[in-house]
Amino acid sequence: MTVPIPETPRVFIGYEPRERVAVNVLADSFQACSSLPLLIGQVRLDQLGGIYDREHHPKQSTDFSFSRFLVPWLAGYQRWALFIDADMLCLADIAELWALRDERFAVQLVKHQHDCEAGRKFQGMPQTPYGRKNWSSVMLFNCARCRALSPAYVNTATGLELHQFHWLADAEIGELPPEWNVLVGVQPLPPSPKIVHYTLGGPWFDDCLDMPASDRWLAARAAMNHPLESALAVHHEA
Repeated sequence: MTVPIPETPRVFIGYEPRERVAVNVLADSFQACSSLPLLIGQVRLDQLGGIYDREHHPKQSTDFSFSRFLVPWLAGYQRWALFIDADMLCLADIAELWALRDERFAVQLVKHQHDCEAGRKFQGMPQTPYGRKNWSSVMLFNCARCRALSPAYVNTATGLELHQFHWLADAEIGELPPEWNVLVGVQPLPPSPKIVHYTLGGPWFDDCLDMPASDRWLAARAAMNHPLESALAVHHEA
C-alpha cells in the first residue's frame, strides 16, 4: 500500500536583529507544541541580497515590515506557507492551524480591528495607525494564488498597498479564528490563546518586562534553555 505523502507545514518567521532571541523562542515554541514535522525558516534581509532592495522607511519598526510579502516567492509559489512576526509565542499545535487551509482563499488571517494612535511603542519604534493593522502579522499563504507578490512588486508597492492587501480581491482573504493572533496589551487574553502577539513589545526588551503574558514567554525561554543547562552541568561534572 502506498502511503500518501503529507504536506509538511512551512513556517517563515520575520527576522529582526534586535529580536533575535524572540525569533529563536518562537521557533522552539512551534516545535515544542507541534505533532507534525515542520520546516522553519527566517525572512532575513542579509539573505535577500539582489532580491530585496527596498529602502528602509522611517515608519517601519522592523526589518521584515515589507519583506514578509516575499514568502510566496520564497516558497516557489507552490503549496501553502505560514508567515509570522518575530514577536510572538505559539501555545498550540500548528496542525490545528494547518487544518484550516481553505482553497477558496489566497491568504487567511485574523481580521483585527486594531485602532491605535500615532506614537511610539517598544524601543521608541513608531506606532502607525492604518486600516487592517496587524492583519499581515500572521498570514497563511496559498502561494500559487499570490503570484502578484513578485520581488518587483514587493520592492515598489506602497506600504498600504501591501499591508491592506490591495494585491487581492477582498473575497480572496479568508479569516482565521482570533485566538491564532491575540494582541497582547491591546485586547483581553482569551482563556486559551493559541498564538500570543507582543505587538507593543515583549519581555526580551528591558522596557517591556511588565507587558501582559510576559510570564508565558519567559517560561518558554527557560524551557528552551533547560536542556542546554543540563548538558553543561553533565559536562562540568565529567
